[in-house]
Amino acid sequence: MNLWLLLLLVGSLSYFFTGFLRRYALANNLVDVPNDRGSHTVITPRGGGVAIVITFLAGLLILWQMKLFGIDVFVAFFGAGLLVTIIGFIDDHDHISVRWRLLFHFLAAGWLLFWLSGLPPLLLFENVFDLGWAGHLLALIALVWLLNLYNFMDGIDGLAGVEALSSTLVIGLLMMAVVDHKGLAFISLLMFAAVAGFLVWNFPIAKIFMGDAGSGFLGLMLGAFALYSAHIAPQMLWSWLILLGVFIVDASYTLIHRLIRGDKIYTSHCSHAYQYASRKHGNHWSVTLAVLVINLCWLTPWSVAVAYGVIDGAVALLCAYMPLMWLVRHYQSGK
Repeated sequence: MNLWLLLLLVGSLSYFFTGFLRRYALANNLVDVPNDRGSHTVITPRGGGVAIVITFLAGLLILWQMKLFGIDVFVAFFGAGLLVTIIGFIDDHDHISVRWRLLFHFLAAGWLLFWLSGLPPLLLFENVFDLGWAGHLLALIALVWLLNLYNFMDGIDGLAGVEALSSTLVIGLLMMAVVDHKGLAFISLLMFAAVAGFLVWNFPIAKIFMGDAGSGFLGLMLGAFALYSAHIAPQMLWSWLILLGVFIVDASYTLIHRLIRGDKIYTSHCSHAYQYASRKHGNHWSVTLAVLVINLCWLTPWSVAVAYGVIDGAVALLCAYMPLMWLVRHYQSGK
């Protein structure tokens, strides 16, 4: 099958399947009701992110059969993605306690690390550092955090989709242009296509939400892509961390403030910077579009510079994150 035709097919199927899931959610009263912990004002069906999961995993199977990557990569992505989707789907229908969700999150992250051979040596200031078991443990915690922060940041129309859309597109093109690795390039573009089909229903005004199944899956898969990228080209890990900067900075800054204040960090809240921004500006679309502009016009150039070896990854990450830190403080994240 032609690879570009596959992307078009995946995007189209994601669009139509999201419409089917919307009808399913409405028929089964699977809806989000506005409350003082959220950013929405109308009752909206949820669970549309399952369309992203199904179309991406189906496309992944085709890419593997085309021998663009090995069985280890396929089993890593497919197994971990399916596991976190199942627990998220159950949670969307009937609430699951935090400890059980986290258990399955760690199992999924551990599955990824096992099949992808853990965290590769890190490239820092032109030196390579092998962190050994400490690095694998750090990667395990980072994957679980990325999974959950993506869930936290999926709070206004289109935001989670736009973040995935921009990052996967940039990395997909970089893996072609810089590393010449068709496998990861088309895995990233496959996710781009799956998210694009869903996003038509989710932005500018959401007709259906992603749900925990979709947001958790996206967060874990983006982390998996970053891990796999680092095995292929060490500098690409920094490129991923830079591109995901808006989500990482907002969610981490908010979490730290909530911990300091003694809040229960696993309870729902509306104190992220993007939530304050949407209330201040009176809509969701302007904040989502602002994040897209930040990703493409500010974070992407830093990410590209790192991929081409123009600047050290850690230095570029600090430079890229500094304005983001100012923004989250400006919008009183965590307060």
